[in-house]
Amino acid sequence: MARILIVDDEQSLREFLEILLRKAGHDVTTASSGEAAVALWEDEPPPEIDLVITDLKMNRVTGIDVLRKVKEVAPETEVIVMTAYQTTETAIEAMKLGAYDYTTKPFKVDEIKVLIGKALEKRELALENRRLRSQVRERVNFENFVGRSRAIRDVFDIVERVSTTRASVLIVGETGTGQELVATAIHFTSPRRERPFLVINCGAIPDQLMESELFGHMKGSFTGAYADKKGLFEEASGGTLFLD
Repeated sequence: MARILIVDDEQSLREFLEILLRKAGHDVTTASSGEAAVALWEDEPPPEIDLVITDLKMNRVTGIDVLRKVKEVAPETEVIVMTAYQTTETAIEAMKLGAYDYTTKPFKVDEIKVLIGKALEKRELALENRRLRSQVRERVNFENFVGRSRAIRDVFDIVERVSTTRASVLIVGETGTGQELVATAIHFTSPRRERPFLVINCGAIPDQLMESELFGHMKGSFTGAYADKKGLFEEASGGTLFLD
């Protein structure tokens, strides 16, 4: 079940979508104007809405205004914009502002069902990614490290200090002493935590492929290069690359 807000100054369409979505098991809220919709996100705390379906052309506060407000307060909430007056310019503007999609009225019931389903799938993926990131942070919490000695507390102190920098870090130690655990802790306590964290076992990459793996290659640059390939440095851009 998803939480859906319908925003339209046309009562018949609001009621139609409300009935359709309630039959599908969703929790539905309606707003008869852009002002009423925007006011919801000015509450403290703002409502947890998975999907907003809003008309574009409304008096005073338009669907674009609603879209801007939603993305400002709840960027992961998906927004579908509807209108009977489609133009390329408004479609482009809506997509640039983060709308999931843009559809014209009148629409077919089957088409709007598919569109809503896909938007909710994207929302669910975003929520799942957030849950996974939270779980990873819990796993790399310093309390999960084994040891309370002065030496391990010094390691924690160094991790906290270097994680705020962009410096390259050399982690040394015997096999099995937790180099990767330290690298993970550095990443997930850093400003880069929302970006990729890639772990590369360099010993498993043949010498002749190392350059291609790290820096990528263009299609046709050597035998077997059937397509362009991003290098690992590019894949980890903005995040952390741990070379083991």
